[in-house]
Amino acid sequence: MDNKRRPSINFETFTWKIENFSRQNTNKLKSKAFQIRGYKWQIRLYPLVKNVDHFSLHLMVADSLPPYGWDRNTYFKLALINQLDGSKSVVKETEQKFKGGFREWGSFFVNLSDFYDPKQGYLVNDTCIIEAHVCVSDLSTLQANNLSIITPTNDLKFGDQSARHSETSEGEVQGSDLTLRDLLDLECLAKEGADFVPLLEEACIWHPSLIRSQSKSSKLFKQWAFTSLGEVLHVLKISKVKDMNEDAFNHLQGLWEELVKRSGFQLSWLEPYVQSALAMKAQVEKAAEVNKLKDNVVDLEVKMKKLRGELKAAEAEFEVARRALAEARKGFIEIEVDLNAELGYAMF
Repeated sequence: MDNKRRPSINFETFTWKIENFSRQNTNKLKSKAFQIRGYKWQIRLYPLVKNVDHFSLHLMVADSLPPYGWDRNTYFKLALINQLDGSKSVVKETEQKFKGGFREWGSFFVNLSDFYDPKQGYLVNDTCIIEAHVCVSDLSTLQANNLSIITPTNDLKFGDQSARHSETSEGEVQGSDLTLRDLLDLECLAKEGADFVPLLEEACIWHPSLIRSQSKSSKLFKQWAFTSLGEVLHVLKISKVKDMNEDAFNHLQGLWEELVKRSGFQLSWLEPYVQSALAMKAQVEKAAEVNKLKDNVVDLEVKMKKLRGELKAAEAEFEVARRALAEARKGFIEIEVDLNAELGYAMF
């Protein structure tokens, strides 16, 4: 990263060293919160789950802030350090405006096969090192100082292959003059579709290739494509892990497959989120199986306690009966008696 043309931007650095990486729960691995310029941040490692074949990092706003009504202009770099050759460290630099609806930014760094290979230098002695270089500034002040706005040097946003394919020779990602409202009559969307609009607008801001890919499509096709994308985003936004039953899994998988096959969107940035959600079905089923077995164990334990109580009561009753029998036998001579014999009265 060449910062000579941006002398007024001073980054502050946070280093996250993850030891014993193989023993970490990579489904929810986050750094501790760290503070820079009065703001709290966290680094999140994107979940390494089934069907995810790359190592990705996110920078997140960690402050307790309201859903809307705030924003934060931030210049930052995320770096995956190569411990064998510093020149091979992977660094992603970008300028982002964090706000209520956009609290984190992430990007692809290396393939998992390279990350896990100790010879590549990213995971050495089961340890990896990640750095966040952050500068929080007022955008207008930086522009007044004739500083050029930083654009992502490698990725526009997490996994956006279409953005990479449309890079100019200067390395800046081409944007789009069109907006979602230019393409679609959003007022005509059904009530359900209208719920997708904020998610679609946010997605189009950070992934302008979505709009470019549909600029020449028919009205009906655009309506279908964006509505389908909005539904996928909506499902990912509102669903909880416990919601991923068979019906929810089939619904999301069907939506996703149709979207990938027919929409013409470049969706590599979204695929890890979808695959992670689909992978939750197996987790939910396993959790249901575990809970069922747990309930069965509890039921059997209750039954065993009840039987132990009945056994204890029976043993006490037996002891009383045994003692009563022993008491009755005292001074009693037992003889054989033929119960069918006559009592023995005779006149003669």
